[in-house]
Amino acid sequence: MITAAVSLERRRRRVAHGVTLAFLAVWSVAGLTAPSYLLPSPWLVAERMIEFLGDPHMWVHIGVSFEHIFVSVLASIVIGGILAILAHYVPVLRLAVHGRICPFLNSFAGTGWVLLAILWFGLNDFTVVFAIAMVLIPFAIINTRLGLDSIDPDIVEMAHSFGRSGWIRFRLIVLPALTPFVFSTLRICFGVAWKAALTAELFGGDAGFGHLFNLARQDYDTPLVLVIITLMIASVYAIDRYVFEPVQAFLAAHYEFA
Repeated sequence: MITAAVSLERRRRRVAHGVTLAFLAVWSVAGLTAPSYLLPSPWLVAERMIEFLGDPHMWVHIGVSFEHIFVSVLASIVIGGILAILAHYVPVLRLAVHGRICPFLNSFAGTGWVLLAILWFGLNDFTVVFAIAMVLIPFAIINTRLGLDSIDPDIVEMAHSFGRSGWIRFRLIVLPALTPFVFSTLRICFGVAWKAALTAELFGGDAGFGHLFNLARQDYDTPLVLVIITLMIASVYAIDRYVFEPVQAFLAAHYEFA
């Protein structure tokens, strides 16, 4: 069984690599005939990538985008978690949070939040962070609610019967039980945040990937557009693969959560 599983995994990897190589081959052939402002070749994009990474000014924009992402993800987890916890422990708020606030935030477009934030706050970093966070908060509310609903009430009742105060029960039982769900929220929000960040920085930012994307679009600098897209995809994949996956494995071992 182990040998068969390893063989299957190898075949899957070969197929995945084959699809990537086929994509690059088709792109290379198409790039030979299409104008560079429509579809630059992979080699032209690679040259632009080297030029981009060699420019210290461009690294400032990379840092700004990462700052927007991390601040907005942290803010959304905190705000969404607090709302979900309040709805769980204050029943009168349950419908307001899960039946009004969460559906509204979940249905309102990210572009709408960007435009409203520009009107309210102007073009600055707070506008970008606000717009991204408003898109992410529903994910935090839903995941935190799932975590709270999964807690065995008998364990909480047992702690209460042993005279543990509400804060101790929350700290020793609820928070550890929520840890895998908070991490799941972090992992989901990190990927979604990059999509929201590109739109937010495109319209409401004065720095970051979205701002560069807008400048490249205006100048018909298609190689730079593809460089930005490639860097965003590579950032999400690398952090998810080499940071989040090991943490997920650790949580799976300690919390029986996969």
